[in-house]
Amino acid sequence: MGKSRKPRRARSGGSILRVLAWLLLLGLAAGGWLLWQDWNRFVDAPLRVQTAAVLDVPTGASFAAIRRQIREAGFSDAHDLYWRALAQRMGVASRLRAGEYAVPPGTTPRELLRRMAAGDVIQHRFTIVEGWTFRQLRTALAGENGLRQTLTTQSDAEIMRELGAGADHPEGRFLPETYVWTRGDSDLQVLRRAHDAMRRALDEVWAARAPELPLESPYQALILASVVERETGKADERPQIAGVFLRRLRLGMKLQTDPSVIYGLGASFDGNLRRRDLETDTPYNTYTRTGLPPTPIALPGLAALRAAVRPAPGNALYFVARGDGSHEFSADLDAHNRAVARYQLRRSP
Repeated sequence: MGKSRKPRRARSGGSILRVLAWLLLLGLAAGGWLLWQDWNRFVDAPLRVQTAAVLDVPTGASFAAIRRQIREAGFSDAHDLYWRALAQRMGVASRLRAGEYAVPPGTTPRELLRRMAAGDVIQHRFTIVEGWTFRQLRTALAGENGLRQTLTTQSDAEIMRELGAGADHPEGRFLPETYVWTRGDSDLQVLRRAHDAMRRALDEVWAARAPELPLESPYQALILASVVERETGKADERPQIAGVFLRRLRLGMKLQTDPSVIYGLGASFDGNLRRRDLETDTPYNTYTRTGLPPTPIALPGLAALRAAVRPAPGNALYFVARGDGSHEFSADLDAHNRAVARYQLRRSP
């Protein structure tokens, strides 16, 4: 009897083990399925961002360090394994780039990693305004938050040497335009882009210049363009203003342009141009000297550059401000004096 009971107990014990094994497998499968479902929800669920935020990833940051930044910023408290699994699946674990990344509301973990792998960083914009002087440009660059400052203690001449143009006067050498920069860029890099852009623009307009201009070089065109830029803010008047100055140069007349005199006064100019200023000789006083000023007096834009080499036809030799931003043009001195009386003298106190 004892022998006949042993096999039955063995079969009963084996069945229990098999059931337990199956239950364990089912539990593992169910747990795995739930884990898989939870991971999938994580991948495309919006991060915890209520307002637009920025993730600033430093150069050389490891994946673990980036994950800590995300957690400390409060964007997500998901386990590191979830982030690692997603990065591995996307094939970006070793390709995340440093930089500033925008994290607007609705951003998902998948989208954030995609941006970081693509280097889709925040792009800042710096605008050089037409008519600025180089001093104003330097001041604006120094105040650009986030831009790496390397030039604050350098002189103008040292900056030009850094740009490979050590013999050049800096005034007028940078094209007014909007330039994009990203975190880590320096003020010198922005200046270099503007310097290269002006060189290309000047080469382009000089090659397309009108025949028989009384200008001997692209640099003279740059000087004239800077004067035109400072004389008027109206785009449609720039070719007319340029025409007046070019005809004066051709006839050997003095340019008699106030902005050049003001530039020559430098920091001593208090906003009020007096008769004695017009009579005091300086290299930039176009009332006492014929020809162009020795250097540009501002940063001319592309429209002023084009006007300087493609002036409007006509016979005007004078112009006077009307007081509304536009100018009255005259071909002779008598007509000019009448325009001055009409637009200027009647406004005098």
